[in-house]
Amino acid sequence: MRNPYDILGVPKTASEADIKKAFRKLAKAHHPDRNADDPKAKDKFAEVNSAYEILGDAEKRGQFDRGEIDADGKPRFQGFEGFTGGGGGPRPEDFANFNFSGGGPFGGRRSSRGFSADPGDDIFSQLFGDAFRQAGAGAAGGGARRKSQKGEDVAATLTVTLEEVAGEAKKRISLSTGRDVDVVIPKGVSDGQVIRLRGLGGVALGGEPGDLLLTIKFAPHERFTPDGSNLKAPLPIEIEEAILGGSVRIPTLTGAVTMTIPPMTNSGRVFRLRGKGLPTKAGHGDLLVTAEIRLPQVVDETLMDYAQKRRSAKAE
Repeated sequence: MRNPYDILGVPKTASEADIKKAFRKLAKAHHPDRNADDPKAKDKFAEVNSAYEILGDAEKRGQFDRGEIDADGKPRFQGFEGFTGGGGGPRPEDFANFNFSGGGPFGGRRSSRGFSADPGDDIFSQLFGDAFRQAGAGAAGGGARRKSQKGEDVAATLTVTLEEVAGEAKKRISLSTGRDVDVVIPKGVSDGQVIRLRGLGGVALGGEPGDLLLTIKFAPHERFTPDGSNLKAPLPIEIEEAILGGSVRIPTLTGAVTMTIPPMTNSGRVFRLRGKGLPTKAGHGDLLVTAEIRLPQVVDETLMDYAQKRRSAKAE
């Protein structure tokens, strides 16, 4: 895979927030559901997710920057850097105290897979780890086993209502692989967010399964409009409530609540109901309701006389 920084289009000095922002933008742009006519969209989408798997994880990002893992997240073979010989390789004196007895040139038994796991073999395992033994086996004609291939990632979209998000509901979805899975809507999920569910993708012969890349889509709501973890909604009030004040019932995702409207409330005034928004990892967002003064549908003569007197008084 290409360098993950190049894939996400960010410099090595990019902040965690910049990396996350770049990932979301690219994931949305290359999502297969939005690019049905582009056969390469799925590969681009998977490449963006793989890059974020490394750069979005502080530990993996550090390992990649230090050269400990490659762009696929696999450990790099470090060779003989631990020795201090002038040419960078091991010196004869580095092995002076080791007993290299046995059938192979370095001790231990040989097999079709390389060196066996007897005590003489463990010296090299301790010095260089499994990477050295695999490299040595390949050079000796033993032929190290090829790593099994991972199954393909599968993309799907899950449409949820705001009530389901608030209730952290469980939803069943049918995948293109023919498998049905139950998904619990996580706290703090946002509209358009892509969630990786490991092991629920395509199956490869002899290898581990791929992942499910699930895009969460919020269904339009007749009353509420999401704004991050907050919700926005209109609050129609009668003209007498706007002038005199009073108590009004306000619907929320978890049931109606009572709120007091102060006297002389203007249309457009925003009231905040704390904790009545969407769930977050740390709690809940708020519900922001905007007052909208509603005039009577039937002509009120008293109100008309009052308005006429107000107009006449201003004209004098």
